[in-house]
Order: sequence, then C-alpha cells, then structure tokens
Amino acid sequence: MSRAHEAAMSVIGEGARYVAAGLVALAVDFGTYVALIRLGGVDYLVAAPAGFALGLATIYAFSIGWIFAHRRVANRRVEFGIFALIGLGGMALNQMVIYGGVEWFALSYEAAKIVSAALVFGFNFAARKMLLFTRYS
Repeated sequence: MSRAHEAAMSVIGEGARYVAAGLVALAVDFGTYVALIRLGGVDYLVAAPAGFALGLATIYAFSIGWIFAHRRVANRRVEFGIFALIGLGGMALNQMVIYGGVEWFALSYEAAKIVSAALVFGFNFAARKMLLFTRYS
C-alpha cells in the first residue's frame, strides 16, 4: 500500500470517527440549546453558545481519546487553547448562521441550528485536523 493511500485511509477513518463523535457532541449541544429555549425561556442567541460550549468539551474529549491518531502540540494546555480558538471561530459561524436562518429566512430555531451544525462541523474538522491532529511532515 502506498504512503498516499495509507494517509487517505487514515483521514477517512478519522473522519468517520469524527462524524460519530460529532453526533454525540451535537446531541449535547442541541439538547442543551433546545432545553434552554423551550424549558428555560432563554433567548436563542444566549442558548446557542451555552450548548456549543458543552458540545466543544464533548468533541475535545473524543478528539484526544479516540478520533485522531496524531497530535502536533505536546503541551496539552496549548493544544486545548488552539482547539478552543477554532471552536470560537465555529461558534461565531454558528451564531451568524442561526441568526440569519431565524431572522432572514424565518427558519425555526431548531432548523437554523441544524443548518449551522452542518457548516460548523466541516469547518471545525478541517481546521482541527490541519492545525492540531496531523503528523509533522
């Protein structure tokens, strides 16, 4: 098997694990988001980052323990800081998409969150894979 083929298979495996773990993190995020809005009466733009933060902690735990085979950053505090900064970028995208979906396209809070989750998922996986979880060349 060629090195390129091995690398491609590794990314596919990591991507599949990221999808599985991402679904768990999304359940935590989405469940928190909906519960805060529907049960707690919290504004949707306040509920979104709360759910997102819990989802971030969930996906980080999966990322370091199960998803990715290689870690670039030896210092775990620095690694988490970069991971969280990428997450903040994802949260900004999350807020923009949810706001646009609700205010401009009249989507329900839940539908806007689902659209946002798909976009943020792709952004987060690509950024984290490239910056944190790729073997040094």
